[in-house]
Amino acid sequence: MKQPAARSKAFLLIALQFVVIIYSLANVMSKIASDYPFLSLPFILAYAGEIMLLGIYALLWQQMIQRLDLTIAYAGRALALLWSMLWAVLIFHETITRNNVIGIIIVIIGTVVVNTDE
Repeated sequence: MKQPAARSKAFLLIALQFVVIIYSLANVMSKIASDYPFLSLPFILAYAGEIMLLGIYALLWQQMIQRLDLTIAYAGRALALLWSMLWAVLIFHETITRNNVIGIIIVIIGTVVVNTDE
């Protein structure tokens, strides 16, 4: 695969995080759906939102793996944990523990290591 220029690679990594955010929001919709009785209107709407977001994610993900090395794309996707934790706090008012933070820091360090040229 032809390596993108540094500026182009930075843009692709930012775009990758946008795609990962969409993926993490699909998980938010799943959690919202779980708060309602099965097949109730709110459940169906939240589930439909999840399916829509997953469809958008799938199309955009295909574009990302076409343009980035697979190892870089999957390392960037690991940051979905960070976005999920952010949504857990902001949307669902959940608490995060010290171990959650340590785990996310480890994931971020790993992502930086994978994305750093030798």
